[in-house]
Amino acid sequence: MTRCVRGTCGKPCSRSGGIVLPSGDAPAAPVPDSRTRREFLSKCAGWTLAATVAGYASAAVAYLDPRVLYEPPTQFSIGRPIDFAPGSATFLEEKRLFVFRASEGLYAVSAVCSHLGCNVRWTAAKEDFECPCHGSVYDRQGRVVSGPAPRPLEWYALSCNKSGVVMVDTTKTVAPDFRLRV
Repeated sequence: MTRCVRGTCGKPCSRSGGIVLPSGDAPAAPVPDSRTRREFLSKCAGWTLAATVAGYASAAVAYLDPRVLYEPPTQFSIGRPIDFAPGSATFLEEKRLFVFRASEGLYAVSAVCSHLGCNVRWTAAKEDFECPCHGSVYDRQGRVVSGPAPRPLEWYALSCNKSGVVMVDTTKTVAPDFRLRV
């Protein structure tokens, strides 16, 4: 004979949802699960806290390592005077610079347009600089002829070091009549 665990009648029961136990057996106590809901949530909270602390710690360590944008050097060598043929205009793309060798000597003109910083082009036939971005035109001396450019092109100081290598100093601007005699 079985009795109803759900009801209080103690009679045999086959109602739906009722748990039927063999007669004489008491309802079994719930078996303690090795993981309770509280323990699970506690562990989740602990792991979340650990991940947060690790994230902040990694950010603090990254802060100690500076992310510096290193500027290009303002003084650099461009070669020997014999590297520049007489009457030539040489564009040094990585330095954004034109080096001219005239009969009077060497001179360096910035290739950076004073409008928005585009690289200007030297047009040998017209003997002028032209900006392909917005149409600024500069004469042979770097003066603005037309276009939106607000200032002339900069001329940089040149010098020869002890070993005869030509050095450019972009922190020192010179007048358009400057020539390095070689």
